[in-house]
Amino acid sequence: MKGFAIRCALAGMMLLAAAAMGRAQLGDMNGAAKPSSFVRFDAEPQTVAADRMVDLALRFQVVGSYHINSHTPRSEFLIPTTLKVESASGVALGEVLFPAGHAYSFPFDPGEKVDVYSGNFVVKVRVRAAAGEHTVNATLRYQACDNASCYPPKTLPVQITFTAK
Repeated sequence: MKGFAIRCALAGMMLLAAAAMGRAQLGDMNGAAKPSSFVRFDAEPQTVAADRMVDLALRFQVVGSYHINSHTPRSEFLIPTTLKVESASGVALGEVLFPAGHAYSFPFDPGEKVDVYSGNFVVKVRVRAAAGEHTVNATLRYQACDNASCYPPKTLPVQITFTAK
């Protein structure tokens, strides 16, 4: 696992060095362009019961063949996915509930498994809200990887809109 973490750190340093040299668009180690965001948020409005602790479902999608570290990636050297939720008027925040990741091993280290999210995944945020329309802002922080390396961490702004009735 240490070899994997060192490889991820080296890949991140190489990307930062490329940026410092003024490259307009960074690619992976083979020169292919990488997306500007590896994760998309599906900002669907939700309706929940007022004045009760309920779960808001936040739907995310990891793009293409990339994956991101889960919230418990199995190694202290990997950056976990986190969701920081800001307080909002009329909304009491509870815990953030992440799904279980799935085991993944890299071709260069098939014996070691890490926990990742790929494709679609749902994070739940527990809230208690007064009746009315609400907007809660949050930030998803994640580290994306492909089959060969990991990229520097990114943040994705998330705006959660819901109505409590």
